[in-house]
Amino acid sequence: MRILVDRLSDTPTEFSFEADTAWWRMHMRPGPEFPAELEQPLRIALRAHTMGEDLYFEGTLDGTLPLECGRCLARYRHSLHEPFRVVLEPSGARVPADPEGARALERDGMCLGEDVETGWYRGPEIELAPFFSEVVATALPLQPVCREGCAGLCYRCGGDRNLADCDCAEVEKSSPFAVLEKLRVGRTEGEC
Repeated sequence: MRILVDRLSDTPTEFSFEADTAWWRMHMRPGPEFPAELEQPLRIALRAHTMGEDLYFEGTLDGTLPLECGRCLARYRHSLHEPFRVVLEPSGARVPADPEGARALERDGMCLGEDVETGWYRGPEIELAPFFSEVVATALPLQPVCREGCAGLCYRCGGDRNLADCDCAEVEKSSPFAVLEKLRVGRTEGEC
C-alpha cells in the first residue's frame, strides 16, 4: 500500500487496494477490540493528487467484518462503508513531538496529526497501511450491536432474550434514597 510521491500530480490518480487477512493481522492486532480473522478482504478505493507540495488522499474503505454483539454475544457481519480524507504537508525540518509520530514518519514516510485528516510526509514514498488501520479503527462501533432491537441476554439466567423469553422474575430495584422517603413520611407538613 505504498504510494510514490513523484508519481503524483495535480491531476487525481486512482488506486485500489485490498486489505487481506495477513494485512489485518499485521496492522489491526486482533484481540478483544478487533476480530481475529477477516471473512473477505476490505476494499480500498483511493484518489490522490498534489496541490503545491501538499498531498491529498481521499476515498472509501468498504467491507464486512465479523463482530460479536455486545448485548447477546451473537456473531454477526458488520458492514463498513467509510469515506476518508487526509491532507499531508511536507515535514521539512519539523519533527513530531511524540516519539511514536517520529518513528512513523521515519518508518512509513508519514505521520498523522491530532486528527486523522491531517499530517506530514517525508521522503519519496508513503506507506498508507497505518493510515488505513486508523480508518478501520474509527469506523468500528464502540458497542457492536447485531440489530437495533436486540434484547440481549437475561442478566439472571444468561438466556438469549432474542430467542425466547425466560421465566426469570424481574427484580424491582430499590433506590438507595428510599431511606430518605421514610424520614419524610414521619414529619408533618411545613417541617423541613
